[in-house]
Amino acid sequence: MAKYDPLRDHLKSDGRPLITLSFTTISRLVGGLPDSASDYRSWWSNQRGSSRYVQARAWRDAGYIAEPDLMSQMVLFRRG
Repeated sequence: MAKYDPLRDHLKSDGRPLITLSFTTISRLVGGLPDSASDYRSWWSNQRGSSRYVQARAWRDAGYIAEPDLMSQMVLFRRG
């Protein structure tokens, strides 16, 4: 199991078109987030195929794109 598979599975099982999760909730799901997730919007890039963005595979494979808000430490996952 890959580190971000629990996030993918959570999003898939929820299935709503818009899902808002806190960084804390995501961190609990995946066993911790790197500091860069809180510091850099680019960590939440929706790019596929790059080994640099393995986390994006989780939400993209579930059918979502991530729209992070670093100030509120929340991520809106939107079907897309």
